[in-house]
Amino acid sequence: MTADLTIPKMIPNLISNSISDRFDLKVGVNGDRLNRRIEQLAKIGKQPSGCIKRLAFTSDDIQARYLVQQWMSEAGMTLRTDAAGNLIGSYAGTEADLPAFATGSHIDTVPSGGKYDGVLGVLAGIEVVQTLHEQNRRLKHPLEVIVFTDEESTMIGSQAMAGTALLNEPERYQPSPGDSIQDCLERIGGDWNALATARRDRTQIGAFIELHVEQGAVLETTGNQIGVVQGVVGIRRLLITITGKANHAGTTPMTLRQDALVAAAQVVLAVRNTARRMESQPVSTVGYLTVSPNSVNSIAEEVQLTVDMRDLSKDVLEEMTDRLQQDLHFIALDTDTAIETAPLLTVEPTPAAKPIQRTIASVCQQLNLSHCSLPSRAGHDSLEIGRVTNMGMIFVPSQAGISHSETEYTSPEDCVNGANVLLHTLLKLDGMQNS
Repeated sequence: MTADLTIPKMIPNLISNSISDRFDLKVGVNGDRLNRRIEQLAKIGKQPSGCIKRLAFTSDDIQARYLVQQWMSEAGMTLRTDAAGNLIGSYAGTEADLPAFATGSHIDTVPSGGKYDGVLGVLAGIEVVQTLHEQNRRLKHPLEVIVFTDEESTMIGSQAMAGTALLNEPERYQPSPGDSIQDCLERIGGDWNALATARRDRTQIGAFIELHVEQGAVLETTGNQIGVVQGVVGIRRLLITITGKANHAGTTPMTLRQDALVAAAQVVLAVRNTARRMESQPVSTVGYLTVSPNSVNSIAEEVQLTVDMRDLSKDVLEEMTDRLQQDLHFIALDTDTAIETAPLLTVEPTPAAKPIQRTIASVCQQLNLSHCSLPSRAGHDSLEIGRVTNMGMIFVPSQAGISHSETEYTSPEDCVNGANVLLHTLLKLDGMQNS
């Protein structure tokens, strides 16, 4: 579990500004420029259907990276690409011995993506730096804006930076059939053989703040403008195989059946109830199901289904898994079937640092922006970076909760609100923390 960020006694000066005037409501990002750049980047990889297909390592991804590099340079940053292909823009601080504060996200998309997922966090980070640069201001800490490599598929960028990448298993990071991760990284200036050099720690990154669209409907439903993220949930995925006995649907009496599909129906409800009875409000889903022989007049002999469970607490996830196993035992007895489970994926949760959460909430109050606390139930680069340093996330609303779609939408006003919260969170942390 990531340790909390320790914030010692207030430091009296931020550059030449006093604590009393450091939180200046007149200091804000250029919203028109931010939203214009979001629209410009959306043109790269845009499909006739209106969706954006900008897969990592493709020519569209590389073109987008070039454009982002240009904007980083205009904002006064120096640029480098690490061995994982992460694009890092650096804006020097006034005290060179301090670890950097970092922000950013990703610009690759799913095959049918939208214009905000990942992109907002990158472009807002650039806008924060450009705002400071235009006002001839610098934090004490160096400030970095990071474009992480391939968040949507392999997460190789953030995993390499966190030191969690499987260095001896390049085949685990194959982005698409026919592509090797070695060749893909070379296209964008990375180097698989030097991947370990991309690793960072808290002596290099003192805090990481990611602005992101919510990709859910909590903020819109509650009427809040900003989400203070409590952490990125962990995931447990299981493959459940239910074995019964195939037989004729017409000639087999109900009392003599070993129907795998009937057992599966009970399993689906058990999965739902596993989440419902937990106080922390986790989620649990059966999202994939196959039936054999899958015939209209046959009793099912075998059903395979997947379970996806998510929560901020590792203990809750383990308890949910144990309770589900107990339910499966009784379902197997009741239906005269055999039920086996196999693990598919284990991802440990990453909590956001409490002092960063409090700072984001405080900034929202000072900017008169309504806010609430909520978990991130989708994965982000913060999941990995938060394993090695203090992490925080800022959410802004997604209309109707839609994401990974051409209809994904966050209003220009909400984009600017999020960027201003990011700016002032970094300013406030810089004035509060002694590293």
